[in-house]
Amino acid sequence: MNIARRKRPGGGESAAFSDLAFLLIIYFIVIAGFNINKGFLLGLPAKDSSRLILKEELLRFSLDGEGRLFSGGLATDRGEAEKIIRTAVASYPNLALVLEVDPQAPWQNVVSFVELAQELAVETFSFTMLEASP
Repeated sequence: MNIARRKRPGGGESAAFSDLAFLLIIYFIVIAGFNINKGFLLGLPAKDSSRLILKEELLRFSLDGEGRLFSGGLATDRGEAEKIIRTAVASYPNLALVLEVDPQAPWQNVVSFVELAQELAVETFSFTMLEASP
């Protein structure tokens, strides 16, 4: 007497793996959405654009090698610089802020000044490195 054996339906294990692969894909897509880039965006002008800046709308600051901030040749601190920039932005909405940086200046002072300009909604910001002293 022959006993009929039942055959299992094919694809049972492969179906489980495809479900798992699908769930992993969904998981990684969701996780990728939470990757937040913390930084600041600088609006850079186009190569062929020409924008005129009036002398009155130009505000210059400089950082020396020790990290001291100067405005108009006078030493100033962050609080005074904030007042100067606020007043200038109120008077000239198209203010252009220029920071001249000594190559020996601490990078954190440069970053702090850029953050200050961003907080005060300065539309045009530029910085330049001074020539290194021999």
